[in-house]
Amino acid sequence: MKITDVKLRFAKHYLFVQVYTDAGIVGLGEAGNWGYLQATAAAIEKFADYLIGKDPFRIEDFNQNFLRSVYFRGSVIMSAISAIDIALWDIKGKALSVPVYELLGGKTRDKVRVYASVMHITEDKNELAAQYQQLQQMGFTAAKIFCNGPTSSSDGKGEFFSSRIEREVEKVRVCREAVGPDFDFILEVHRGMTLPEAVAFGRAVEPYRPMVLEDPVPPDNVDTMAEVASKIGVPIATGERAIDLRECEVLMSRHACQYIRPDVCAVGGITTSKKIAALAEAHDVLVIPHNPLGPVSTAACLQICASIPNLGIQELPGFCLNGAEDKMVKEPLRYENGCMLIPDAPGIGVELADDAEELYPAKERGSNAARRAFDGAVKDW
Repeated sequence: MKITDVKLRFAKHYLFVQVYTDAGIVGLGEAGNWGYLQATAAAIEKFADYLIGKDPFRIEDFNQNFLRSVYFRGSVIMSAISAIDIALWDIKGKALSVPVYELLGGKTRDKVRVYASVMHITEDKNELAAQYQQLQQMGFTAAKIFCNGPTSSSDGKGEFFSSRIEREVEKVRVCREAVGPDFDFILEVHRGMTLPEAVAFGRAVEPYRPMVLEDPVPPDNVDTMAEVASKIGVPIATGERAIDLRECEVLMSRHACQYIRPDVCAVGGITTSKKIAALAEAHDVLVIPHNPLGPVSTAACLQICASIPNLGIQELPGFCLNGAEDKMVKEPLRYENGCMLIPDAPGIGVELADDAEELYPAKERGSNAARRAFDGAVKDW
C-alpha cells in the first residue's frame, strides 16, 4: 500500500487532513494550531511531497523525519505533524480492521468520563448556578469553571489583587452549592494569574474541593508553575501548549503538575501523546488530554484514553454540546451519562461528512489583538 495524495479541508475553525492510498483507504487527521491554520496548511502541503509514494504504515519514521528534517520547529510544524500522524494511524487501523486503541495495547476501559469544557462568563450568580445545574441534568459529573477574571473593566474593579481572588472564589462557591458534592470542577485560569494571585486563589478555593486547577500561570517558566504546585493543595494541570515530548517530561520531573495535558493535534499526534502518557505513568501523573477542537481531535483523544492506565478525565469542548457539530461527521461520537463511548469502528472511529465545509463554513478563530487590563497593558490569554 502506498500514499497517493494528501488533501486539506477547512470547516468552522478546524483544519482537517485526508491522506489517500492506492488501496482505497483514506485516513483522517486534524491540526491543532487553530490561530494559524493557513501557515499549518502550508506545512502539511510541504510534508505531502515527501509522503507521496511511501508506505503509510511507517508512522514513527515519518513522525521522526518531519521533526528532524529541518532546523525549524514550533507550533505550526508540530500541528502539521500531528494531523498527518493521526491520519496515518487511522489508515493503519482501517487496513487491519481494528480500532486504533487495539494497536496501542488494547482497551483499559470501556468508556471515558468527560467534563464539559464550557466558557461561561457571567456576573449573575443565579444564572451561573443555573448553568451548572443544567450541565448536571445533562448527565455531566464534571465541568470547567472559567476563572480568568472579568471580560472588561474600565476602572479596574475585579482586577485588583483582593477583588480578583474574591471574585473567582465566589464563582466556585456558587457552583459548588448549586451542584452539591458529587460533581468535579476543573478551574480554568487560562494562564491569567500572576504567581502571588495563583497561590492566594489556590489556597482560598481549597474548601470547595476542585479536582483541577488548570494553567494557573503562564507555562513558559516551569519553575514558577512548580512553585505554585508546592504551595497549594489543589492539583495542577498544564501542558496544553506543549509542542514537544520533552516539555511535558520537564513539567513532570520538576513536580509542576499532577495532571499533564497533551494536545494530540499539536504535540505530535497519537504517536507522541502515547509516549507522554507513558512518561506520566512513570511519574505518577494522570493524563487529561487537551481537546479544544473538532470531532477528529475528540476521536483521536478517545483512542488514547481507551488504551492508557493513567487517565484522569477527558475534556469535551463546549462547541459540540447538544449535538452542535454532529453533522460534521457521518456518524457522531456517542455521549452517555457523563461519559463518551469508545467507538469500535476501524481506525479512529469517525469520518468527515462530504458536505462538512458547506454546513460549517470556515472561520478562523482568534485574532492578533491581545486581551488588555484596565490600564491598557497586555494580558495573557
